[in-house]
Amino acid sequence: MPTIAIIGAGPGLGLGLARKFGQNGFKAALISRNREKLDALVAQLAAENIEATGIVADAGDPASITAALDEARERFGSIDVLEFSPHAGNAESMVNPLEVTVENLRPAVQGLLFGAVAAVQSILPAMQEKGTGTILFTAGTGSIDPVPFFGTLNTAQAATRNWALNLNKQLAETDIYVAHVAIGVGIGETAPAPGYPFKTPAQLAEHYWDLHVSREVSELVITY
Repeated sequence: MPTIAIIGAGPGLGLGLARKFGQNGFKAALISRNREKLDALVAQLAAENIEATGIVADAGDPASITAALDEARERFGSIDVLEFSPHAGNAESMVNPLEVTVENLRPAVQGLLFGAVAAVQSILPAMQEKGTGTILFTAGTGSIDPVPFFGTLNTAQAATRNWALNLNKQLAETDIYVAHVAIGVGIGETAPAPGYPFKTPAQLAEHYWDLHVSREVSELVITY
């Protein structure tokens, strides 16, 4: 059975992806910082007959990410799809562009860019040897059209997006598919505010599955 590794797995998009890919014959390696939440997700998936494991790691620590992906390979044998979405934005990332400094930008770059690079370095050689694989990066639409109060987050997301699109170009003649997904809607079962556009995790997961299967576009932007 193929395996999807989800870095930044949580009860929203991460669970939706694990469920969608699991329903299509995948095992799931769920990677995030919180053991308790991971155990709950693994139990929920097990109740749906989807095999999953939870591995604690911090995207801001490249060695931690490499070790987690090594553990996933030891458990499941291979990683066929990597999805990277470790940060959805929080109060710490709300920094006015005029107040961005090297110090407050560093955590976002470490978690989003360096973490992504470490993850790809870990899994890409095996994909190249096998001759196939899928790598999907997730960010907000601020990675394309920055939002002023996310000065650090959007800067790091934009750098990761640029690198993801460059990977797509470099690997275009192979069967290793790389794409960037920019989400500009709320994620949940209901709108976060009246009239605010949103998609459920299941609806978003359908998009990711379609990307994996069709392998046509380098970027998907979701705004409604």
